[in-house]
Amino acid sequence: MTLKDHFGLLASYNQWMNSKVYEAASLLSANDLAMDRGAFFGSILGTLNHILVADTIWLKRFAEHPACLTSLREVVDLAHPTGLDQILFDDIERLSERRVWLDQKIIGWIAGLSDDDLDIVLTYRNSQGMTFHKRYSSLVLHFFNHQTHHRGQASTLLSQAGKDVGVTDLLALIPNDIGV
Repeated sequence: MTLKDHFGLLASYNQWMNSKVYEAASLLSANDLAMDRGAFFGSILGTLNHILVADTIWLKRFAEHPACLTSLREVVDLAHPTGLDQILFDDIERLSERRVWLDQKIIGWIAGLSDDDLDIVLTYRNSQGMTFHKRYSSLVLHFFNHQTHHRGQASTLLSQAGKDVGVTDLLALIPNDIGV
């Protein structure tokens, strides 16, 4: 598998896991979703919003890559989040709709990249205005790792609320390699 293929797998995993997490979350009341459970972003809703906020910020940065001008154009047009703890949507239905839409954009973005595209250095500014110059592929890996980290928190919070998201292992999406 090429690096691009691995990122395609991670994009599919992201979409698959988000659908499972949001399905479980949709079974809870608005009060249960908003209840502060002592997590870094407080509630299940806060954690899911954080993932969406961070994804939006990173995708806007990734859109600076010349190969991404078309695939991420609609993401660039979104309002820029004002903080990592911003609640973009306070109800699970609208949050879920945006998540599904964004996951489709992520899959299309990764599909449109080449291995050469992944090898450039991206210059970007963080939320404090500091400038960084980092390899695009390493940033894409961070992007998917960040989602997994916070989705794990959301999965734990859902479990504590009595909702099981089921299998969460990437292994479930890795195809058997019969030729070996």
